[in-house]
Amino acid sequence: MNRNNNNKAEVPRALRIWFVIHFAIDMAFALPLMVAPGLLLRGLGWQSIDPFTARLVAAALFGIGIESLLARNSRPEVFKGMLNLKIIWSLSAVVGIAISMVSAGAERPRFSWLLLGTFIAFNFVWLYWRRRIGRILYRNC
Repeated sequence: MNRNNNNKAEVPRALRIWFVIHFAIDMAFALPLMVAPGLLLRGLGWQSIDPFTARLVAAALFGIGIESLLARNSRPEVFKGMLNLKIIWSLSAVVGIAISMVSAGAERPRFSWLLLGTFIAFNFVWLYWRRRIGRILYRNC
């Protein structure tokens, strides 16, 4: 067995599936945010929309989501780096969304609660898998 096949076997299949799921969710939001941010965000309850910022978020979602798809068959070291990025991104999003929700008071869209919950859930998923990949890499030292 060559080295690539051995390393591929070390990354759990479930984590590879999570990367594909993450790609699909990111694309589901990135595409409409890039093409028609006002239409999407008004439909989700936002009153004030900044297309520049919405498209910047779409660009981040494209980058993280597409790289998730491209990296799904990589070595454990690549997953470690991607998981670090996903943890930082999701935790930063949780903090930013929470601050915005508190400062917006009653004016916050109801969808923001679902968005906050989604980022919290993904943060826990990525933290779990980061620990597992860390153990895999430690065993191989």
